Amino acid sequence: MTNHSETTGPSENGDIPGLARPGDTARVPDDRPREEPQVTLRTPAELADALPYLLGYRPEDSIVLVALRDRDGKGRFGGRARLGIPANPDDWGCAAGQLAHGLVTGSERRGVRPEQMVVYLCQEPAPGETGRQVMERLRPLAQKLRVECGALDVPVVEALCVSAGRFWSYCCDDRACCPAEGTPMGLPGTSVLAAAATYAGIQVRGTLGELRGRLLPREDETAREQETALDAAAVPLVARILDDTGRAEVAEETLLLAQRVMRRLAGARPVSGIAAEDLRDDRLLGHDEAATLILGLQDRATRDRAAEWMEGEEAAPALRLWRALARRCVGSYGEHAAAPLTLAGWVAWSTGDELEAREALAMALGADPDYLFARLLHQACNEGLDPESVRRCLRAERGGRERSEDAAPEGAEGAGGAAGSEPAVSASAPGEPLARRRRTRSGAAADGGARRGRARGREQGTKVVRPRTPTAEERPGHARPDRARARASAERKAGHTGACAGGGRPEEPGGAGTGEGF
Repeated sequence: MTNHSETTGPSENGDIPGLARPGDTARVPDDRPREEPQVTLRTPAELADALPYLLGYRPEDSIVLVALRDRDGKGRFGGRARLGIPANPDDWGCAAGQLAHGLVTGSERRGVRPEQMVVYLCQEPAPGETGRQVMERLRPLAQKLRVECGALDVPVVEALCVSAGRFWSYCCDDRACCPAEGTPMGLPGTSVLAAAATYAGIQVRGTLGELRGRLLPREDETAREQETALDAAAVPLVARILDDTGRAEVAEETLLLAQRVMRRLAGARPVSGIAAEDLRDDRLLGHDEAATLILGLQDRATRDRAAEWMEGEEAAPALRLWRALARRCVGSYGEHAAAPLTLAGWVAWSTGDELEAREALAMALGADPDYLFARLLHQACNEGLDPESVRRCLRAERGGRERSEDAAPEGAEGAGGAAGSEPAVSASAPGEPLARRRRTRSGAAADGGARRGRARGREQGTKVVRPRTPTAEERPGHARPDRARARASAERKAGHTGACAGGGRPEEPGGAGTGEGF
């Protein structure tokens, strides 16, 4: 199964006075400190209308679980989890168990065990199929979800199928409120809940497919031109990166080029619409520039320095650049997208956009399941940890490097300079607490002289991660899964990654999907 598990949104965003029928009385506050006005959801139709506001987007081809819990005599929406509907019905039982168990145990880790559950099945009809036929076809999946939740002592109080602009209830037999032909969904944005959500600043970001489209490789007529540029840049850049002096030079060139492009993006004329924005950014980034940046970011130390552009005026153009680079990882360079996707996910998380962060990080793991930095960030983001702990690590690294540069004698820059240094923050191997992470210091030697000429990649216990671009005996850019797995294994043994994930632990290998975090 290749679906990705995920949680979405805060664990608390609505009141439900009484838990007997959540569709009858669900309430959503406006999250202000004063006494909160609430919207009461009295019908299953209003509960169906609430789904996009609970997730922040309109799910497609998805199983969604929403937990309910009691608080001060009132019910509240709790954690949410989504999983793509497996195409093979034989996988439905496994998917149902994975999703239910993950949401319940994840909620328990946060100290809030769900008491009841709401199930949504969202899928559009195939050609020649009706919405009612979709509902009947998915009925066994709804039953498996009810059984799995019941086995965890968390009963399902409502299960809805949303398809073709209508919804059906698997729990209600009253044809007066849930007719056999389904109930039409209201026009988006016209319900009382939509008005309250708009007033509260809750946005619905379109569909999940539209969000992913901003990060997927281009498939237009220019994709071949981009792949040719990557092929041309790969061999000379790899040769330089494999040399200590060249590695530092490539890092500096990559970061300087990235800063130039970010300034170009920041100064671009505003346009209306997400698609137009992305097209404008693509036009501002040349094929050769994109190739140099994509290949340069395969070096872990370079990527970690780029991750420092995470806040303030640097964050927005950096995020636009990482998205644009992910779209340029075309053809045989798909695995190279792990670096820009992880950076995009990190900046999105750092700036408060958890929805894009989770999706970008899940896509990074899809490009390279062994990419440890993405796994750590995805786990931490899904567990609701504060990104400030990661920001502090990166600020400290940036400040320490700048102080070292100011204090270093003129001409002290060498192969082991700032660009070629070991990342300052390391994470423990999977299964070990991140509290045991180390910091590599780059201060002066005991005699006061500079120690920056030493190649950090040769210090005991470290591993210099080489770019993914291949050696001369194979086609440039061709993915080598066996080497990727070996590299990930060595990283785990060495206990290194580019940044600490805010105290979140690495995901255990072999978990379902590419980042099962709840």
